[in-house]
Amino acid sequence: MRQAYCISGIRMLRQDVASRCGNGTRIWRSRVARLESEDQSLGDTMRWTAAQLAEALGVPLPAGLDPMAGLAGVSIDSRTIQPGELFLAIRGPRHDGHGFVERALSMGAGAGLVARDSLASFPENIQGKLFVVDDTFASLHRLAVRACEIWRQGRAGRKIAGVAGSVGKTTTKEILAALLSARFRVLKTQGNLNNEYGLPLTLLKLDNELEAAVVELGMSHRGELAVLAQIARPEVGVVTRVAVEHLEFFSSIDEIALAERELIENLSWPEATAVLNSDDERVAKFADVARGAVARFGTQAPAEFRAEAIEARGIEGSRFDFVSPTGRARLDLPLIGRHNVMNAVGALAAASVWGIGAPEAERVFPTLLPADKRGEVIRFENGFTVINDTYNSSPTALQALAELLASTPGYQRRILAAGEMLELGDSAAELHRDCGRAAGAMKNIEWIFGVRGHAAEFVRAAVEAGHAKERTKLFGDSVEAGEFIANFVRPGDLLLLKGSRGVRMEKILEAIEGKHPRAGAKNSTTADAQESQG
Repeated sequence: MRQAYCISGIRMLRQDVASRCGNGTRIWRSRVARLESEDQSLGDTMRWTAAQLAEALGVPLPAGLDPMAGLAGVSIDSRTIQPGELFLAIRGPRHDGHGFVERALSMGAGAGLVARDSLASFPENIQGKLFVVDDTFASLHRLAVRACEIWRQGRAGRKIAGVAGSVGKTTTKEILAALLSARFRVLKTQGNLNNEYGLPLTLLKLDNELEAAVVELGMSHRGELAVLAQIARPEVGVVTRVAVEHLEFFSSIDEIALAERELIENLSWPEATAVLNSDDERVAKFADVARGAVARFGTQAPAEFRAEAIEARGIEGSRFDFVSPTGRARLDLPLIGRHNVMNAVGALAAASVWGIGAPEAERVFPTLLPADKRGEVIRFENGFTVINDTYNSSPTALQALAELLASTPGYQRRILAAGEMLELGDSAAELHRDCGRAAGAMKNIEWIFGVRGHAAEFVRAAVEAGHAKERTKLFGDSVEAGEFIANFVRPGDLLLLKGSRGVRMEKILEAIEGKHPRAGAKNSTTADAQESQG
């Protein structure tokens, strides 16, 4: 009954999400498109027989399949299909997976899963290899729910942690997965597979060797986190922070908070644990909907897990006292910024559910590396440094990184290159101005560059706040900015690159790398050549 309830709830929630927003179709399609360009093959991790798969889907076994035939893995991308996988035909805005079913089978897919209204379009010999359902998307969710149930039943104590929040969720997920890996075999979300497609595909990688899972849960509208949480049913739910994001789809930050709260509302109560940032007033109130244990993290009481005596070391990271119910320990964190201290403490609070704490952190933290385009520190041979935080941006994240830039000692020029922040709706111009005023008041930032659109408001506000106009420049796009900045940087510079994903601020870094070698690049190339020669 529980499985039927979860699947039914997911389907109803998904329909409600699409109907509640006037532009729901556009939101939905944008999230589908984000997956169509990615490799969605999951290898040989879902090991079910054809009969077991039919039972999980609640449909008849295809006539052309041996009931005991093994199916190993699920893919929604015919370009990367592996022998023996199940190819699941998804309808997207640009492509309909049903048009690629025959190709997938010819490349070795063990079977296909198609919508009932498309079955007649396939030859009879192909139909015999196809599982037929009403909705392939809902069936993807159904399979993931069943995979979680089978995995949990395989061994007592297996748990899934879900990480949500406006900012910091990817880094928190990575730190938590690293901490758990000190004792367990752990599955974690890869890349940006944190939505209604990526999450179930990730969960279908659960196998009997894995002992824990850490999944990132993203959202851009109400109802989405409820869907994701009903699929994974996490035993541990972490919310990092509520901040301004996706205002194109939300009326206020309070509505964003309600959307983030859906994770806590849909944990596997009463056995679950909510892990909440008590420094964030909105997140702290999520404890009101918890129906079981709550673990709080922050910088002061009532947080049971705290960061105290924080020592910021600029781009070298931070040092802080980690205080928990088991004691106090001084920890070194190589990830930059005070915000990452909070991410680390949140991860430690969640890891405590597995009995992991400071001793594991002392071993794990020195090995941590920033996630792709998230606070990467890149040093160049001629003596300048770039902070690459180009994966995405928001007012909260930009403010945190600008403060880090301004407070980092030892550089002759500190340069802020800020790309436009997207999905801020009607508040976009004012929010850019707010950030610009804050940056303009930071006296240690020597140059401010804006890239595209509302970044012009950011630059103008910085000048109004006191930053010298002659030390600002506005660019139409990141390619133009890259051409200029690659020739502008010099020894002793610290350059921060920050912007929303759609602005592609990483193109500035690519332009710089086209003119300047990274520190150690020549030595690495030589060493590789010598090794290849034996």
